[in-house]
Amino acid sequence: MGKKRADIGKASGETPLEAISSYFGVLVVGLFALTFVFQNFAIPSSSMASTLLAGDHVMAERISLAPPARWASFLPYRDIRRGDIVVFYKPPTETDGGHIFLVKRVIGIPGDWIHLRYGVVYLNGVAQQEPFAVKTTAATYNSAVDEFPSLGPPRSQFATAEWTATLPTHMRDGDVVVPEGNYFVMGDNRDNSADSRFWGFVPRANIVGRPLFVYWSFPMQDRDGENVPLAEEASSTFHEFVHFFDETRWRRTLHPVR
Repeated sequence: MGKKRADIGKASGETPLEAISSYFGVLVVGLFALTFVFQNFAIPSSSMASTLLAGDHVMAERISLAPPARWASFLPYRDIRRGDIVVFYKPPTETDGGHIFLVKRVIGIPGDWIHLRYGVVYLNGVAQQEPFAVKTTAATYNSAVDEFPSLGPPRSQFATAEWTATLPTHMRDGDVVVPEGNYFVMGDNRDNSADSRFWGFVPRANIVGRPLFVYWSFPMQDRDGENVPLAEEASSTFHEFVHFFDETRWRRTLHPVR
C-alpha cells in the first residue's frame, strides 16, 4: 500500500513546493474576489421587508455598478436602473469619518420627477404599481410618510435639517426632480423606512454594489442607519453563536434578492 501511494505521488509530478504554490494562488484569487468583487452586508432593519428581512446577510457584487474604468472596459459595467436594489453608504458621511451602509431600492434616476400621494409613487406623472412595496391602507395611512414632498415641518424624526432646508430647491410643480449624478431611493416597507424622503438623494459615488442573494439569515433588532455600541455588538454576536442552529432562518439561505 505504501509503495502504491509513493508511485501515485511520482505520477502526479507535483513537488511539495508546487502544491503550496497552487494553494497560495487559489487563496490570492479568493481574497481578490472577496475584496474587490464581492462583499457581505447585514441588513440592519425591516425597511426592505418583505424583500429583505432584518438580520438577512447578503452577498453583494461590486463590479457591474462601479464607475467604469478605462483600463477595465472588458468588465460588465452598466448604468443604475429604476428598481435596482443597491448597497450604499448613507449621505452625508458621518462626522466621525465612518460609513453607515444601507440597502434600498432605486425609485428615481437623474431627471425623474417624483411625488407620493396616499403612499403611491408617481414617477414622471405616472402612478407606479410596485408589487414589491407594502401597500398603504386606511389603517396604516400616515401623512408624514405617505405624502411627499411637503413644505411643512420635518415629516418625522428621521428628517435631517439639511434636507428640510434644501428640499424646496429641488421642487418643480409639486414634484421633486432628481439632479444629475444622484438617485432617489426608498425601502419596500414604506411606513418603516428612513430613506430619500427624509435625508435626500444618494450621490452616485456612494453606491458600492447590489445584493445578489441571502447567504445567512438570523433575526435581529431594527437598526436602520444607527451606529451600534461595541458592547451591544458583542452581545449580539454571542447570541448568534449560542443560537446559531435553532434561530437561523434556514429557508432563506441562498434566497435571491430581486
